[in-house]
Amino acid sequence: MAAQALALLRELSRLEAPLEELRALHSVLQTVPLGELRAPAAELRLGPLFSLLHEDHREQTTLCVSILERLLQAMEPVHIARNLGADLQKGLTHPDDSVKILTLSQVGRIVENSDAVTEILNNGELLKQIVYCIGGDNLSVAKALIVEISSVSPESLTYCTTSGLVTQLLRELTGEDVLVRATCIEMVTSLAYTHHGRQYLAQEGVIDQISNIIVGADSDPFSSFYLPGFVKFFGNLAIMDSPQQICERYPVFVEKVFEMTESQDPTMIGVAVDTVGILGSNIEGKQVLQKTGTRFERLLMKIGYQAKNASTELKIRCLDAISSIFYIPPEQQTEDLLRMTESWFSALSRDPLELFRGISNQPFPELHCAALKVFTAIANQPWAQKLMFNSPGFVEYVMDRSVEHDKASKDAKYELVKALANSKTVAEIFGNPNYLRLRTYLSEGPYYVKPISTTAVEGAE
Repeated sequence: MAAQALALLRELSRLEAPLEELRALHSVLQTVPLGELRAPAAELRLGPLFSLLHEDHREQTTLCVSILERLLQAMEPVHIARNLGADLQKGLTHPDDSVKILTLSQVGRIVENSDAVTEILNNGELLKQIVYCIGGDNLSVAKALIVEISSVSPESLTYCTTSGLVTQLLRELTGEDVLVRATCIEMVTSLAYTHHGRQYLAQEGVIDQISNIIVGADSDPFSSFYLPGFVKFFGNLAIMDSPQQICERYPVFVEKVFEMTESQDPTMIGVAVDTVGILGSNIEGKQVLQKTGTRFERLLMKIGYQAKNASTELKIRCLDAISSIFYIPPEQQTEDLLRMTESWFSALSRDPLELFRGISNQPFPELHCAALKVFTAIANQPWAQKLMFNSPGFVEYVMDRSVEHDKASKDAKYELVKALANSKTVAEIFGNPNYLRLRTYLSEGPYYVKPISTTAVEGAE
């Protein structure tokens, strides 16, 4: 079938009005598996197909777009960047949106591939043309692509800013349209994942503007559309730079996170919980949270309440945040930090260990795994090991393989056993016999099934 497709493609280049051949090629390609097209794809001459796009014939354009979509999918992004740059440039300026979207999706594949994107970055003229071509377009795909290109390197960011595209995005971020603002903040957050992107946003005063918008959000009845994205932006910024510096410079961010946990809106609570999880994922962030004193302990109590009573989706987000906040790598543990996490743990509920054990017994694998992750996060901390050892039936629960039935749950239980078995204090706290059981579980692996002993029956075949 692939050979038939290649023959039809060659035939196209010799014809002036190949509508029948296009229909035939389109039909054949729908039945050829992508894998079969990959080998010959590099040999294909797609020039004739691209040139057919520029004739004013609706059905012909639709067929060509569909055929090119399939064939380009079979090609490596590096091959497309090296050999089809001129065709992509023409596609970006095409009056038909379907052609633009096809072309943008290929530019997207190139940008996401480290080898292919180098081809564009090494060719300044081509990059500039791609950027300027996209500039005339207001498709959200194009904006996302501009951010992807800007994120690749300081040079690519310069091309995008010179073209005015990034400036336009930032104008919309602070503009009056709250829905556009919500979309733009996601893209600006992506740009902030890179060091050069963060530098640019700080130099342009964008971070201060976002902070000011959060300050004014209380008096904006439509703030719920964009506020979650703005708070997420600061959460990501804090963990990529310095939680202490960001929280000290933009106190409104921390204030808003605490405020959002008091909300009746599950969306707001979810974003606040996620953000606290991000902030508390490293030691500096934990110390920033600790400085807020009893306010943070009250916030933990709310997270504990939501972990027990919220919807399944929000419960999982709460458990993930708790895992992030409480985990301390063994080499970073100090007496002060261990006292801090022990005190935090008791703030979650009256009996947090039982709370999480109760959640882990619910018949939802995602909840079961999320609760096991909480146990794993604290498993290397001596105070938590003592709690586990003194909790009736907990050690047996850890050793019991019959509790987990699916792969994800078996893997999550194994991570808990591994964290306990590799801890330097567990033999002393759990006792040697239990320590040896943990080591045995570890060496048997996550999917071990105890062989059932069978007794031979006389006369059995």
